[in-house]
Amino acid sequence: MGPIVRVHEIFASIQGETSRAGLPTVFVRLSGCNLDCAWCDTREAGGSWRGMTVAEVVAEVARHGLPRVCLTGGEPLLEPALPELALACLAEGWEVSLETNGTRSIAGVDPRVARVVDWKPRSAFEGGRRFEPFCEENFRLLGPGDALKLVVADERDLEAACALLLRHPLHERGVEILLSAVHGRFDTARLARELVLRRMGYARLNVQLHKVVFGADAKGV
Repeated sequence: MGPIVRVHEIFASIQGETSRAGLPTVFVRLSGCNLDCAWCDTREAGGSWRGMTVAEVVAEVARHGLPRVCLTGGEPLLEPALPELALACLAEGWEVSLETNGTRSIAGVDPRVARVVDWKPRSAFEGGRRFEPFCEENFRLLGPGDALKLVVADERDLEAACALLLRHPLHERGVEILLSAVHGRFDTARLARELVLRRMGYARLNVQLHKVVFGADAKGV
């Protein structure tokens, strides 16, 4: 029967982030997360799930007839079978990406998968929210085709993100650098201006396109 993965939902939509924004994609949202970020917009994926085999997930993805799949969560790397699921999707000839909160090593994920790793700032854990540190190994493991996403909710987050990029100039080895303003917390136009003023020509303003198209509170899109 094979290993079971906890699936919150599988749906087709446009990719909202990274250089793949706007491309039709099938999303496999796995359940469970080890963090409790202040601005989480998928909190419902924390505990709601159905058990599916890797083969069942692949069959459901194939039903949508699209060439790319995004493995997301929750935190997908909490699933022991995630590397096997990624390999099964690659074997179908699909373009595969992974969205992870950065607290788990991406070492076990095939490098053919585009690994989109978040770096969570201090403001994500205000008020004693559940926290785990970023897995420093990921700075070494990220490579061409991967992305590092830095989320900004206030001035301190912005300064911390800029300082981190100076310490870890990942763009020099082909990693896509994304800066994203927290909806309702930091002005996206302000962040855009900061990227220009700070001469951060290696970074991309990451606008969550799905929220622009479908609305900030829309689910399953």
